Amino acid sequence: MYIPSDFAWTDQEALHDLIDDHSFGVLTTTLADGTLEAAHIPFVLDRAPGPHGTLHAHVARANPIWQAFDGKREVLAVFQGPHSYVSPRWYSNPRSVPTWNFAAVHAYGVPALVDDRAAQDLLARLSAKHEAGNEKPWHPDQVDAKYLDGMRKHIVAFAIPIARLLGKHKMSQNRPEEDRVNVRLQLKAEGHADGVAVAAMMDRMAGA
Repeated sequence: MYIPSDFAWTDQEALHDLIDDHSFGVLTTTLADGTLEAAHIPFVLDRAPGPHGTLHAHVARANPIWQAFDGKREVLAVFQGPHSYVSPRWYSNPRSVPTWNFAAVHAYGVPALVDDRAAQDLLARLSAKHEAGNEKPWHPDQVDAKYLDGMRKHIVAFAIPIARLLGKHKMSQNRPEEDRVNVRLQLKAEGHADGVAVAAMMDRMAGA
């Protein structure tokens, strides 16, 4: 990921927060024949293991991507945070062009397959995270064990110790203060969910 110095994002806690908040990521790797492959999957992040944490996920056993997990080949997990179009109409200088504000995190590491017990724990954690807040959350215990055992045979679970963690947040840091304030105001005024999320991130960066 190309990261100009103005947009470098190195606060690991903030990068972890983005992964937790936008945990449906894109896993990319190269297969044995040299072709690129990607999978769109939910992740669970453990922040503590290793210098940058560990990602946990699973794919369908029929998905060829896991067969590239040879213990040597690095993969890349991409997490997309808030993003929005920014109009040059919102800048004080008329000699300006459109751009896009966004936040993203790239996590690199070598995946390792995990045993059935770890896979069972992952599935329970995934459902607990996404059922949180529901009055009657679904739980794996609601399904008979034989059925769950049969379903788990159709997936492959794995862990990715994060070797490198890169973050980028392009939030108009390279613009004058007047422009940054106006971009935030305009995004809020338009009211689109993505734009409001970008404005909220810009507010946090500005201490507003």
